[in-house]
Amino acid sequence: MVNSRISGFYNLPVEERQQKLTAAAGLDEAALAGLYAAGLTLAQADHMIENVVGIHGLPLGVALNFQINGRDVLVPMAVEEPSVVAGASFMAKLARAGGGFRTVAPEPVMIGQMQLLDVADPEAARAAVLAAKAELLAEAGEIDPILKKLGGGPLDLEVRILPDTPIGPFLALHLIYDVRDAMGANAVNTACERLAPRIENLTGGRVHLRILSNLADRRVAKAECTIPLSELAFGDFTAESVRDGIIEAWAFAAADPYRAATHNKGIMNGIDAVVIATGNDWRAVEAGAHAYAARAGRYTSLSTWGKDAAGNLVGSLELPMAVGIVGGATKVHPSAKAGLALMGIQTAGELAEIITAVGLAQNLAALRALATEGIQRGHMGLHARQVAAAAGAVGEQIERLAEQLVREKTIRVDRAEEIMKEWRAND
Repeated sequence: MVNSRISGFYNLPVEERQQKLTAAAGLDEAALAGLYAAGLTLAQADHMIENVVGIHGLPLGVALNFQINGRDVLVPMAVEEPSVVAGASFMAKLARAGGGFRTVAPEPVMIGQMQLLDVADPEAARAAVLAAKAELLAEAGEIDPILKKLGGGPLDLEVRILPDTPIGPFLALHLIYDVRDAMGANAVNTACERLAPRIENLTGGRVHLRILSNLADRRVAKAECTIPLSELAFGDFTAESVRDGIIEAWAFAAADPYRAATHNKGIMNGIDAVVIATGNDWRAVEAGAHAYAARAGRYTSLSTWGKDAAGNLVGSLELPMAVGIVGGATKVHPSAKAGLALMGIQTAGELAEIITAVGLAQNLAALRALATEGIQRGHMGLHARQVAAAAGAVGEQIERLAEQLVREKTIRVDRAEEIMKEWRAND
């Protein structure tokens, strides 16, 4: 049985954290070796992209306390920004008191687009394609027999007429495709390529672009949580003031795109970290999320916050979540494979649900900080450690220097270097 509550984890040396994590996950060291090693070898990297000259590393942490649909989950997060992992973990602890996160992911349905140009009569072309829909779907269904055996494949074919574009009217064909446990780009793109000649013959037009859409609005994952009012008070802040402050901060993002951009960036701090840690395409997830945030014609918040009849804080988040557990880096990158094993992932839907829950937790962490102490207070200590290291501090000097920078409220590299010089002069 996995236990995501590991007391004192932050204060342990790295080696002890690894031991505790292995025990809490109920896995052997071999299963998680990819998390604890440096990740990719240079030889592995050379097979993944072009012109490889080295490997770029990111810190890999684990978010604790997550309970999702009644199951404890330890969540790997690859991110360079201080306070992201800590913020998500602490908010998961608050949500845990209200039953944890409730999540749902739809069927893994993606959209492949074909741009049909040079048609004399768009309406006639549309009718011709729709009349042959059954045949076209049958042909697309034969492309990947393994996916078909697993229950995936083409589901529908839609045709849109775009009457007013910079190059005049043309058609956009949408191939609706169930990709099962894959992210789906390769399967969908291949299917669109296969159908293009048939569509040209049917319409007399020219199929130009044939590519997956990253606005995966048929694949929207949802997460929600309830934070008991009793969990919200801290320091000089009453529970009601924290709750209301969070709702007021969310309302700013809901009403103003300038605020919404930063608000949603905070959500993606958590989401991207898990997407990267599992070898998925964070750029595709980012693109889909921000496009979805503007789906009503105005960019707005991806999340919603309010209170229930008992006065508890309630939050929800929904966004497209096109992630997979087969293919691509998920099966090549050692850390990605270990990360999936750590979470006990069996389906792409489960991964989507976990990622969305982390996004909601990260959003809550940012709103709580903004609505109470201010965002800098939470960042201060962790950022000071980075500054101390950048100034040349090593070992125990890092913590000592960071503490002095925080006390002085001057967290800058130049000041850290001055303090280091003073220390050396007094030695």
